[in-house]
Amino acid sequence: MGKVVLTAGALYVIVLLRAGGTFAVGWLAGAGARRSRFSGRISSAKFQRAERAIQRWGAPVVAVSFLTVGFQTAANFLAGSMRMPLSRYLPALFVGGAAWALIYATAGLGVLELLGRLFAERTALGAAAVAGILLAVCGVVVWRRRRASLSCGDRVAEES
Repeated sequence: MGKVVLTAGALYVIVLLRAGGTFAVGWLAGAGARRSRFSGRISSAKFQRAERAIQRWGAPVVAVSFLTVGFQTAANFLAGSMRMPLSRYLPALFVGGAAWALIYATAGLGVLELLGRLFAERTALGAAAVAGILLAVCGVVVWRRRRASLSCGDRVAEES
């Protein structure tokens, strides 16, 4: 239990720094965009409505984004660039970050311990498990890239 608490605590600090930093970079990027040649587009009524919606309803999206893969950084950056108030962002960051840290600490340590036991007791089975995991990850990456390139090809064919 002590390992899980220590790991979760360390992961919590890491996620708070990383996500909070991403929010801050988004805030600065949004401030810079408001002073750039894009300021006319940013001040449009449609953009202002979107900004108000994110400021008001974005906190649950930020909190849930920690349970996804690949959306977390975008949600934090967008929350910053759209100037979500800290009074709404920080609770979402603390709750979502805690959930992320606990999930990765418990599931991550469990998987590492399982693989450690497999390698210690049955090295061939452990190596096969790692090879299977690597093949599955590679398969997902290839599948996603092919799907993305096919959808891009469909768009090009439609535009022609």
